[in-house]
Amino acid sequence: MIMKKLMVLLYGITNYNLGSASLVCLIAFLFNFIPENPYLNSIDYGNPGNTATTIIVNLLLITLFGLQHSIMARPNFKKKLIKFIPEPAERSTFMLVTAIAVFILCIFWQPMTGIVWQVQNANLYNAILITGLLGWGMVFYATFIINHFDLFGLRQVWLYFKGQEYTHLPFTQSSLYKYIRHPIMSGVFIGIWLTPTMTTGHLLFALGMSVYIVIGVYHEEKDLVKIIGNRYLRYIDSTGKFFPKMNTDKKDLTYKQEL
Repeated sequence: MIMKKLMVLLYGITNYNLGSASLVCLIAFLFNFIPENPYLNSIDYGNPGNTATTIIVNLLLITLFGLQHSIMARPNFKKKLIKFIPEPAERSTFMLVTAIAVFILCIFWQPMTGIVWQVQNANLYNAILITGLLGWGMVFYATFIINHFDLFGLRQVWLYFKGQEYTHLPFTQSSLYKYIRHPIMSGVFIGIWLTPTMTTGHLLFALGMSVYIVIGVYHEEKDLVKIIGNRYLRYIDSTGKFFPKMNTDKKDLTYKQEL
């Protein structure tokens, strides 16, 4: 039994590191920090190929990422998955497959180098670059508000290793979550859109990921309403989805009616 616990712990640690590495790779890919090499280009560089083929391949890569995240996040899929793996390793497995999907996207992305906008002023260039990077910093910060190690699967495998029962984290509304329901996704929006150089490839990526985020969050909130109930509905009324509400006195009943 101790060997099984140790293997699950090592599995979780490995996948946490892989997931973290894939996020760093994605940020470097989006902000053109990857040095030129034969194996991996940044998103704005490379030799463009056939336009139609390029668009199809890139849309398939975005779809692969979106489907992986959406399907593996669904409660029904999780129930089926833990029939084949230890339950504490479920989140770590999500991290592993996410890392694979991100690496595949970065490696096989087809260059589309037409310029949509390119900032020439050095000060403005640096300001936009820093703001875009701060968006990813916001993602990182927001994970710690809700427990970074639980979100990335380490808490689950550690508790299993120590022989302690896993307990779900309570629903909290602190820091950024007092004003925004999905600050992680808000940070992603900033990170993918605020760039001093926007090519057609980057634009396609940003649009595709934005569509995925909107759809994914819609389904996530439906799940949360089922789990948390009226308390989450009140939370919806008092906060913005991605950005703070300007007027919290107005009740947004649209989502309730759709449910």
